[in-house]
Amino acid sequence: MMTIRLSSSKYKTPLPLGTLGWPFIGETIDFVSCAYSDRPESFMDKRRRMYGKVFKSHIFGSPTIVSTDAEVSKFILQSDAKVFVPSYPKSLTELMGKSSILLINGSLQRRIHGLIGAFFKSPHLKAQITRDMQSYVQESMEKWREDQPIFIQDETKNAKKKMVKLVQKIIQSKREGRAGIVSMAPKDVAEVLLNDASEQLTDDLIADNMIDMMIPGEDSVPVLMTLAVKYLSDCPAALQQLTKENMKLKSLKAQHGEPLCWTDYLSLPFTQTVITETLRMGNIIIGVMRKAMKDTEIKGYLIPKGWCAFAYFRSVHLDENNYEWPYEFNPWRWQDKDMSINGSFTPFGGGQRLCPGLDLARLEASIFLHHFVTQFRWVAEEDTVVNFPTVRMKRRMPIWVKRGGEN
Repeated sequence: MMTIRLSSSKYKTPLPLGTLGWPFIGETIDFVSCAYSDRPESFMDKRRRMYGKVFKSHIFGSPTIVSTDAEVSKFILQSDAKVFVPSYPKSLTELMGKSSILLINGSLQRRIHGLIGAFFKSPHLKAQITRDMQSYVQESMEKWREDQPIFIQDETKNAKKKMVKLVQKIIQSKREGRAGIVSMAPKDVAEVLLNDASEQLTDDLIADNMIDMMIPGEDSVPVLMTLAVKYLSDCPAALQQLTKENMKLKSLKAQHGEPLCWTDYLSLPFTQTVITETLRMGNIIIGVMRKAMKDTEIKGYLIPKGWCAFAYFRSVHLDENNYEWPYEFNPWRWQDKDMSINGSFTPFGGGQRLCPGLDLARLEASIFLHHFVTQFRWVAEEDTVVNFPTVRMKRRMPIWVKRGGEN
């Protein structure tokens, strides 16, 4: 059972073990050098062996309590703004943009988060996004040629840009439709956002959060799709089963003369396990950073007021105590598992800030993989994953394709 106690300024509980490193720079250089390697978690693993799963350090200019413990990280993620608020290095906040939902606090954050989540419960919007995403993917793939390499990372980023334009177009048309109308009942979340009278919800904030920040990180979904192709290229058995499943669905829908819809894609069981395993191994979001607003004790560990709490997902996802053979791509490990109760799987965070676009991420990846494996066979060139400052492929994942399904 995990206990929490807010302590006084005279610490009743000692700090976790660890070291703050050198003056001013702390352990940042060591952290970054490990982050650039093929095992970024080596920084954490070395300290876990010395100090335990929760330890103190000093990175990116702040004294930090690092958690590689699933329970402690879960509490950090689920806490409200009275206990923890987002706190990221300046370089990262500049990349995110000041309107990012990762950086907004309090009631405004809860409101935006809830509204964006509700945005994807609209059947009309779901149908529109599915149709447009299918169209974009199909148009893109029709241009692929067999006599030159296709760079999957570039192709998936282009699809994301088109999705951004789609949502911006929806918002713009709604804004124009409201011009001159004093009072009207909002029909969906976009209109609720546009009707806000508090002036806190700026146009920038609406545009940023409706698509770019539904998933923490602008390129998260393109990277997810790219990594899935990488892992499938290296695992013929998984690729064969995924292709068979998608071919079966394609044939069934063709027989009935029906287009594929949102639920069709998300109901493909093996496809979803492939996406889940890609999220676990890829660690597109390596973790989240929070600043403690008061002295907080979690599971016997003290996080002092003003310190950073860094919930590091990668170590949890690659911990052999949580996953057998953690560095092996094994989608079958997720069959018949309920991910909603799996505290050791947090690819997009959790708690009040759980990524509201998680289903959208799965949908986009499912649509891409479906059209890809049912239309093409391919050979992938050698490429490696780069993990810092963001996850990406070193050579942009070049492949050579031949039309015709069944790899």
